[in-house]
Amino acid sequence: MNRTLRHALLLAFAVSVGATPALAQKKAESATFATVNGKAIPKLRADALIAGQAAQGQPDSPELRKAVMEELVRREVLTQESIKKGFDKKPEVQGQIDLARQGVLIGAYLNEYVRTHPVTDDQVKKEYEEIKAKLGSKEYKARHILVEKEDEAKAIIEKLKKGAKIEDLAKDSKDPGSKERGGDLGWANPASFVPPFSAAMTRLEKGKFTETPVKSDFGWHVIQLEDTRELKLPGIDEAKGQIGQQLQQRQVQKHIDDLRAKAKVE
Repeated sequence: MNRTLRHALLLAFAVSVGATPALAQKKAESATFATVNGKAIPKLRADALIAGQAAQGQPDSPELRKAVMEELVRREVLTQESIKKGFDKKPEVQGQIDLARQGVLIGAYLNEYVRTHPVTDDQVKKEYEEIKAKLGSKEYKARHILVEKEDEAKAIIEKLKKGAKIEDLAKDSKDPGSKERGGDLGWANPASFVPPFSAAMTRLEKGKFTETPVKSDFGWHVIQLEDTRELKLPGIDEAKGQIGQQLQQRQVQKHIDDLRAKAKVE
């Protein structure tokens, strides 16, 4: 069997399919797809695998159905051997089976929730505008030095006033991410930094440094602004897919949190 296709089939077992009417479901459960050592494989399993592949864009084909047959037979053979060894009676295995069953049920429920609670274009547009407002219109290129004490920061500022270069002094910075680059933070939006840092940086003129140490939860900063430029954001059409996905995830998480809050736990 094609290894990529077999891998996809294995993953498809984790993909839930929509509920069918009771009569149709009962009929599907009674239909047999294949028989292995006298044990029937329900057609329902094959349908679930094929539906999972269809959801991922895999067209129905003789090759796919042959692969499904082979995969289901392999799984049935291994399951029968496992039962012969009594693994189905082991508590730890029963616990894993219960978790797998829960996973399928949860997937089915959340898939249905997403289907019946789609993110609207208005929601995407509102989120896009809020992101734009938060990010502002500029990006900043700055360097900084982070130290533990205010007096250390003041001493650095005095050295800068006397002509020292911040990239040379940055070797003593406590920020491992930038010290090897002379304190260079690259181009970034103010929202990328903690508020005290952002506020001090955006007040600076190009080429200037903070003459008063800036306190944050990380320590004391000395910041020098090197340049600014206009922030170029992708258009809403380009960003709507990612924004819609984030909104959907947020909506699902809120629904889960609401259900959890209502649950009576003893």
